[in-house]
Amino acid sequence: MGKIICVANQKGGVGKTTTAVNLAACLAENGKTTLLADMDPQGNATSGLGVRPGKKTVYEALLGECTLQSTVEKTKQSGLFVCPADIRLAGAELELAGMSRREYRMRAALESVRGDYDFLIVDCPPSLGLLTVNALTAAQSILIPIQCEYYALEGVTALMNTVQRVKKGLNPALEIEGVLLTMLDGRTNLGLQVVAEVKKHFKRQVFKTTVPRNVRLGEAPSHGLPIHLYDPRSSGADAYRALAREVIANNR
Repeated sequence: MGKIICVANQKGGVGKTTTAVNLAACLAENGKTTLLADMDPQGNATSGLGVRPGKKTVYEALLGECTLQSTVEKTKQSGLFVCPADIRLAGAELELAGMSRREYRMRAALESVRGDYDFLIVDCPPSLGLLTVNALTAAQSILIPIQCEYYALEGVTALMNTVQRVKKGLNPALEIEGVLLTMLDGRTNLGLQVVAEVKKHFKRQVFKTTVPRNVRLGEAPSHGLPIHLYDPRSSGADAYRALAREVIANNR
């Protein structure tokens, strides 16, 4: 059965979708059959892989109008598949509110396909609403990207409180996969100070891999490609390949 990892941080601009897309792609490059489920109504993970959503998306699967398997699309990376999302997903919060077992809808959807993949990566929206709670309830672990900036840990307390509530009431098995430091500029004292602060706060839960500031990482989504296909020699590609190896090693 595949490992379900959700990538979440309610703070925007921390490299969450970049991490979900490129980790999933690099896991597939390493021979791991991987599914990326896009749970962000912005659909950036979907477009970042060059996929156009059809009539069946994560939205329809959450509402029980189709199976999750019927939404799956191929990508340009062999072994990587995506369940696409678009702006329709924004309405799911309201529509799910009146449904029974509303927090378990994504878990049921992912469990139906979990046997077909080695890893299932879920890209969460930048909020702590019902979509993110669905992802946390479905996942076995959470990967938290944190940007190396002055307010790095701002908002992380709210996220961790949500994780604890989900563990207590919905998903006792939920663990922290790891904390990923992103957009690091190692030339600045601030960047190094943030690294030290995050490691002090999360201790051994911080990944050894850090993701540097890299222009090519920002360019890749506009071409519908993960970084290792867009610019295989870039520092961003090196970082996400290293992260994929670390995740694989941690889950042997």
